[in-house]
Amino acid sequence: MYRAIPLYVTALLAVALALIVPARFHAQEQFQFESDLLATRRVFESVGPGLRAIRRGPNGNYYVLTAPAPAVQIFNAAGKRVGQIPSDAAATANGAALVYGESFEVDRDGHVAVCDRGANTVKIYAPNGSLAASIAVSGPASVVLLPGGEVAVASPNAPHLITVYDLAGKLVREYGDLEEITDRVDVNRQMNRGRLATDDVGNTYLAFEYVPEPTMRKFDRVGYLTMELSLQTLEFQPAALAARRAIARSAPGAPPLHRIITAIGVDPQTQDVWLALGTLLLHFDKDGQRLATFRIYMPGGGRIEASTILVEPDRLLIGADPRGIYEFPRPDKLP
Repeated sequence: MYRAIPLYVTALLAVALALIVPARFHAQEQFQFESDLLATRRVFESVGPGLRAIRRGPNGNYYVLTAPAPAVQIFNAAGKRVGQIPSDAAATANGAALVYGESFEVDRDGHVAVCDRGANTVKIYAPNGSLAASIAVSGPASVVLLPGGEVAVASPNAPHLITVYDLAGKLVREYGDLEEITDRVDVNRQMNRGRLATDDVGNTYLAFEYVPEPTMRKFDRVGYLTMELSLQTLEFQPAALAARRAIARSAPGAPPLHRIITAIGVDPQTQDVWLALGTLLLHFDKDGQRLATFRIYMPGGGRIEASTILVEPDRLLIGADPRGIYEFPRPDKLP
């Protein structure tokens, strides 16, 4: 005989489940209408083909990585090139120059960490431009510098999503469970390729580049998962289904699949997250609630497919290979 469960028992069960289930947020909000976001101007006009990332360092300088190039370029706020990492003198040292830089980060003190994919190495440079350490990493894809002199690296060949080292290259900790999309090892390896970002308190954010449903995970300072953002609303379902069909049809050793998330930027103070899905830019608050959706355009009106995002207090710097770097107003800061 069927017996109804009292409402107070149902409520108690819900509370118990909330206490044992890890804190996650799977975005299921209703479809949001897109609005247009137009760049105001192009900056660092000498930068174009091969652009990988732009970061802001000490003294208001900007650091730009292109590939292939032997060094990270340094520009002042006016856009004038003022130096490079490694320095001209250090670049002649054995192993100091970059072979093929994929990702990089600079901290407040001027330390620079670069994923040199061409050398299967993460290279760490001192503020004076000399090579301080080299960490052997198979296929390094993304890197950030954390408070306390730590380097977080993402590689699809690692046993965890994120591996943390000190500035001398010593392994400190690993965290983040790998995604298993299929039963094929080669495809799952590509699915676990991610882009890293961080904030002022040392949270790490990993955006999966190839997972069909746009997905990002946020970890706290010691590596505990605090949020998972997975976009599974109707507007993303057709593209996700198409991506899964492409995965099923892909042959071993086939060229890389189409990227889903192409760039991530985090406001270091508010922890707001900006995700780029090609020409689409999504803005989330620190709890994973989507605030806005934009189509991004260059000043002439052509769309720009973002490959790097730098979030500043009053603007966004968004770059694309080979189009260069553009300045956008922060729509959340407009009066």
